[in-house]
Amino acid sequence: MASSTTAQDAPSTAKTLIFDIPTKTLKLQASHPVPTPDHRKDEHLVRVRTTALCSGELEWPTLFPAAIFSENPDKQVTPGHDLAGVVVTSPLGSPFRPGSEIYARTRPSRPGNCREYTIARTEEMALKPQKLDWVDAATVPLSAITAWQALFQHAGVDGLCDSNAKGKKVLVTAAAGGVGVWLVQLASLAGLEVIGQIGSAENGEFVMELGASKTVNYKTTSLKKWTEEEGPVDIVIDLLGRKTLEDAWYCVKDAGVLISIVEPPEGRKPEQLESKNLKSLFFIMEPNGGQLAEVSKLLDEEKCKPVLDSVWSLDEYKKAFDRLDGGHARGKVVICDFAHPSPQY
Repeated sequence: MASSTTAQDAPSTAKTLIFDIPTKTLKLQASHPVPTPDHRKDEHLVRVRTTALCSGELEWPTLFPAAIFSENPDKQVTPGHDLAGVVVTSPLGSPFRPGSEIYARTRPSRPGNCREYTIARTEEMALKPQKLDWVDAATVPLSAITAWQALFQHAGVDGLCDSNAKGKKVLVTAAAGGVGVWLVQLASLAGLEVIGQIGSAENGEFVMELGASKTVNYKTTSLKKWTEEEGPVDIVIDLLGRKTLEDAWYCVKDAGVLISIVEPPEGRKPEQLESKNLKSLFFIMEPNGGQLAEVSKLLDEEKCKPVLDSVWSLDEYKKAFDRLDGGHARGKVVICDFAHPSPQY
């Protein structure tokens, strides 16, 4: 049952970015039908202010069609599953009433948020941090929730107040990237000693400012060589996969933890590696509004900060994806619904 807000509060059509799978091209449609929320599924209609892009997301429909289209019978592929916006209509009893300023990570099994109006469910949403503007808010959900779940659900760290975590060492690959910057911040807050793998002196200084105590530059030192010199760590969280994940096996202590968000670590285990008693796992983050609300507290208390690479208007979507695909973004690439100064790198 809908709230008192009526469908007249939203137009019947709006700008929507569509990815065509056969031609692998993006097209901005000026008059695409506005989605209709199913209030029985706790769905809200949201006026999108900003969204953030995720590396590789245009490949998901081809790689994981069963998952991507499980709730998407029309097979509409719209990128951008991070969201910051204003609730237009909400189910009866929702904590997010019309006019609420929210942010969320919406499930990729539904069309994303590179459009003027979108759908978000109660379980995915949290109130937007008061101290963040719309652009910074969009940088947070995917990256922060992934880092939160990696550390506090899978790595054995029992939250920010886990006294047993104090002094343990965690190595984070791609530490200056979207997820990496959150792993560095949360791990540091939890009392872990953080080592960030980076690719430049500038990024090394950047992740040290976020809370890392040491860095390793992959361009000059392999993870295997670094471990031979510095010793293994308690936890490795890999965000790159492939050769980096293979080398990460050498970095973990016996009884340690190796986590990848890219691919199962067992598939990259070196054949010559001596037997180790460690926990290895691959996971895909689950949208979680409750965890996002905890992140909001940290942001409003200024214990963490978002990291923005660049921001583009919806009409500049090609430039936004070029920036993302270039592989040099530090932080998140954001698309917004309003005019914004040209990006500064």
